[in-house]
Amino acid sequence: MREAVLTRKTRETDITLSLTLDGEGKGSISTGIGFFDHMLTALTVHAGLDLDIRAKGDLQVDCHHTVEDTGILLGQAFREALGDRAGIARYGMSQIPMDEALGVCTLDISGRPFLRFDCAFSSERIGTMDTQMAVEFFRALSMNAGFTLHLCCPYGENDHHKMEALFKALAHALRQAIRQTGEKAPLSSKGVLA
Repeated sequence: MREAVLTRKTRETDITLSLTLDGEGKGSISTGIGFFDHMLTALTVHAGLDLDIRAKGDLQVDCHHTVEDTGILLGQAFREALGDRAGIARYGMSQIPMDEALGVCTLDISGRPFLRFDCAFSSERIGTMDTQMAVEFFRALSMNAGFTLHLCCPYGENDHHKMEALFKALAHALRQAIRQTGEKAPLSSKGVLA
């Protein structure tokens, strides 16, 4: 079973996470940041994962530590659950329309972390989540999972739609990339990923 159960406890956050890659799109997410919970739930459903997250953070300061640390732990969980990445499709690409907005994701589970993020938000926050935390979450995820991750929103007007399109595009790219192909070795001319 491709899964991971991890905990991260710092002076700023206390997070427990359970991830199953071959899930049913079910989860229970509680970070104290309603819109972030909504995005993580969308990621869970659309990627076909099982994901449980319980996060307590210093929200009296702001949402930064909770969002970033959740990304760190989720990235570590993906890295653990994927193991040596042998026999996965490795690449995923998705374009998701959300009304007037378009979210685009291209993903390589390469072991070489990199993030290219291109999306401009017009509001400071959506609910209680700062919009500038989107890039921080995706960066923490990609760096800790070892993903090469390109995300962009070439157009859109509503920030809720733009953010949701990006999370759903990531989810569908992940669904493709983590798919098991039946091959014994990693998909690489080098014979290894990293």
